[in-house]
Amino acid sequence: MEIAFDNRLPALLRREAARTAWRDGDPALPALYIGHGAPPLFEDALWIEQLSQWADALPVPRGILIVSAHWEAAPLSLSAVAPRDVVYDFGGFHPRYYRMRYDTPDATALSTEILAALPDDMAVHQHASRGLDHGAWVPLKVMYPGASVPVLQLSLPTQRPEDLLRLGAALTSLRERGILVIGSGFMTHGLPFLTPEMFYGNAVPGWSREFDHWAADALARRDLDELAAFRDNAPGLPYAHPTVEHFTPLFVTLGAADGEIATAIDGYAFGLSKRSLQVV
Repeated sequence: MEIAFDNRLPALLRREAARTAWRDGDPALPALYIGHGAPPLFEDALWIEQLSQWADALPVPRGILIVSAHWEAAPLSLSAVAPRDVVYDFGGFHPRYYRMRYDTPDATALSTEILAALPDDMAVHQHASRGLDHGAWVPLKVMYPGASVPVLQLSLPTQRPEDLLRLGAALTSLRERGILVIGSGFMTHGLPFLTPEMFYGNAVPGWSREFDHWAADALARRDLDELAAFRDNAPGLPYAHPTVEHFTPLFVTLGAADGEIATAIDGYAFGLSKRSLQVV
């Protein structure tokens, strides 16, 4: 099975090699919120190009810390510094996706920096073997296909926006040391409500468009109170997010950076909003 990613990989690797690395004294890296897709991302030439262009515009980070919708665990947990494999936490896809790898460097030094940044009341469990789930390795394999940057994943310990904002704030100092902090989810994620026309024809349902417009407006105003009240205020919520774990990583991103919010990617895939953000 040949996919768009295969055809573009040589060019993606050349582009990655031409990027400039972050160095001491450079400005802090932004915090990102990424709509991570799933294995079909590798079949979407436009989405691949959007993610690659985004990475082209950033300095190459010293390390990456990502909080994904697909690892909900309390107490706060950190993935293994040298995992044997990624996590194939999806079903029903072509067998080739279960053979994909993303073998990043040993992240012992990155782990030390992350643990030092967190306050004493945020106890962290360090896993011995857990690798990156698809909310982490799928978009990163497109953005950083050479897998040369150490990556660790932090669990999503709660769905409370105020607690996730505080977690993000604790990670701010990492950005100042060249570590890219990412929240990974999907701006709308109503998978149970997708029809064939939406999934295959990318027809956008009203609930997806309305939620996305509401979020975009609140983000443009940096109205964290409005965003935090999404359970009460967001239109289409029961359909856009029947469970909320793909939205709430946004609050880690917003906590980690308090400056301008810019949309890096918009549009829809499978009728779901791809809106992805960069915050400085």
